[in-house]
Amino acid sequence: MALPRTPFLRHPGAIAGALILIAILLMAIFAGILFPGDPWRMVARPNLPPFSPGHLFGTDMLGRDLAAGIAHGAQVTLLIALAVTLLAVAFGTAIGAVAGYFGGWVDDVAMRFTEFFQTIPSFLLTVVIVAIVAPSLASIILAIAIVSWPQIARLVRAEVLSLVNQDFVRAARVGGLSTARIIWGHILPNVLSPVIVAASLMTATVILIESGISFLGLGNREFVSWGYLLGTGRTAFRVNWWLSTIPGLAIFLTVLSLNLVGDGLNHWLNPRNSNRGGRA
Repeated sequence: MALPRTPFLRHPGAIAGALILIAILLMAIFAGILFPGDPWRMVARPNLPPFSPGHLFGTDMLGRDLAAGIAHGAQVTLLIALAVTLLAVAFGTAIGAVAGYFGGWVDDVAMRFTEFFQTIPSFLLTVVIVAIVAPSLASIILAIAIVSWPQIARLVRAEVLSLVNQDFVRAARVGGLSTARIIWGHILPNVLSPVIVAASLMTATVILIESGISFLGLGNREFVSWGYLLGTGRTAFRVNWWLSTIPGLAIFLTVLSLNLVGDGLNHWLNPRNSNRGGRA
């Protein structure tokens, strides 16, 4: 018997996370309207503290408005996070679905291929890839996607293995449907719930990895990102604490909101988890 779903709106943490995430998305979307022009240009005296007139978050060592950097940085950081998540989910889902459906040597080869990428720490592998190629948005997105897909592949494989011998799949085979249609039209729609939850949590991890890369100075310096702002402010942290603290808070709030939303989606889309939580 199917367990009833707990409405998403009944999770205060998830609602709080969604509101924070919406606010950050709106800031990124309207960054060009809120702070027109180049966020790198000098607009005031250097090292103005937060809440200075006309500069909510103050200015950096070169007189650049930190609020403009945060808003425009949100565009770059979120663009990378969303692009990586889409690529990783697409590739991981394809690998996991094929491995789980066919089994046998196909499963063995796919899982050994997946395990190869899991044996190396993801952040270290990302740093190596970005350091080898010329830093750009495309190379950063590709590098992080390369280390992010294995967890999706394993998740999808496990879900497909639990469904591949179900009656509706057998009926589809008897009906003469092609393998591709069975996988993409009948099995994968039943795997969407855990994949959506995993994707929301993956987005948070991607933001942390990208921030770490930019913090180390390996990002594309033509674009402002939260990690880059965090890195440039660390040299003057004892004097101008806000230059690193405010970008750090932006990263923290975004990652926290994504985790809260992911937890809410998990309870909403997976009633068994919600039911266990209610009995705890």
